[in-house]
Amino acid sequence: VQLQASGGGLVQAGGSLRLACTASGGSFRRLTMAWFRQAPGKEREFVAAIRAGGVSTHYDDSVKGRFTISRDAAKSMVFLQTTSLNPEETAVYYCAATSTGILSTIRQPTAYGYWGHGTQVTVSS
Repeated sequence: VQLQASGGGLVQAGGSLRLACTASGGSFRRLTMAWFRQAPGKEREFVAAIRAGGVSTHYDDSVKGRFTISRDAAKSMVFLQTTSLNPEETAVYYCAATSTGILSTIRQPTAYGYWGHGTQVTVSS
């Protein structure tokens, strides 16, 4: 499975961005998809995930109510709509996928076997 993330950029604090990730080379409908982010000098952290079928979504507490993850099975794409961004959320945002989708590990980077190259999100103050 190959993942290609896009949609990052420079935005002012309080602004919004819509990130997109296109998957190819696998059965998208069976994949649990997620977004992680990594700021300079920090560990990669979970942002949101959506399980195969698109019914079940999961968010880090820090983004609940501000970010929305969704998927389009017909296009093999997953999206992350971000709102009310703050400068501390400046990071490279990564799209990830796994064919297992075990709930107990859904927030752990090690649960995902497929990663895209990431897209830079910079939030200015």
